[in-house]
Amino acid sequence: MSKHAVRRVGAVVLAVNVLLVVAKGFVWWTTGSLAVGSEAVNSLADSGYSVVILAGLYLTTRPPDFSHPHGHERIEPFVSLFIAVGVFAAGGAVLWRATTSILSGEVGAAVTSPAAVAVLVATAAVKFGLYRYCLRAADRTRSPALTATALDNRNDILTAGAALVGVLGAGVGMPILDPIAAGVVSLGILYTGYEIVQDNVDYLVGSAPPEDLRGEIIRRALDHPDVEGAHDVIAHYVGPEIDVSLHIEVEGDRTLFETHDIETDVVQSIRELDEVDDVFVHVDPKELGEWKTDESIDELVDDGPPEL
Repeated sequence: MSKHAVRRVGAVVLAVNVLLVVAKGFVWWTTGSLAVGSEAVNSLADSGYSVVILAGLYLTTRPPDFSHPHGHERIEPFVSLFIAVGVFAAGGAVLWRATTSILSGEVGAAVTSPAAVAVLVATAAVKFGLYRYCLRAADRTRSPALTATALDNRNDILTAGAALVGVLGAGVGMPILDPIAAGVVSLGILYTGYEIVQDNVDYLVGSAPPEDLRGEIIRRALDHPDVEGAHDVIAHYVGPEIDVSLHIEVEGDRTLFETHDIETDVVQSIRELDEVDDVFVHVDPKELGEWKTDESIDELVDDGPPEL
């Protein structure tokens, strides 16, 4: 997917969320439904962070420069965490309003209107479409920001359903369902924020990638016919991409040119993995006595080929 296409995803999400804010806000104003109102707040938060996403995607898709020789992709986890802050704020506001409404007994007697039902059903359908759209884009680009957006749209499907329950409940003489549904919506919003944080913390603290990917990195190094073993393999996230360093073991009778070719082949093979950015290989000749057993490597390789 091209850089322009990635930016287009952000623009589409922003435009759709703005339209939903207008539609939900109008229905909220005409019906007084707390559930629809909470959905309007949710979409307003979505619109706010969609602006941040669009700006972030512009920055992260800029080419490498002198100050950022590896490109700007490592900005994305910070963009995602900013999104999470906005999501938490929106969820907290909706939960506070729903809770105070129930405790105070000030539950409105809003009636069910075709407009309220229609806007919530349309929201669920539109959000499902956005979820699939963003998820496909995130899978192709490995973009944390687009993944966060996809997760938010997925949970919006459930929260729109909860809001619909509240609207229908108010219409059949159970107005208490309206703030209860708003509370359920708030929990969905807060859970979205938790998922976004959970997904992006690993990128920021340099966590190791999944075991299947680490195993594939090792297998690619050991697949070279002149590599007898490997040890001290370190793979960790730097932003959404992975840096790898490892020692490979070769016979000491190789010439300098042959050793250089072995190292180059291993580096290129590992770099072919989409998730990998940089690879650093150190060659250990047998005669220096630096070959050693690495139990973690044996465990990863013995697990068999990964399902990528």
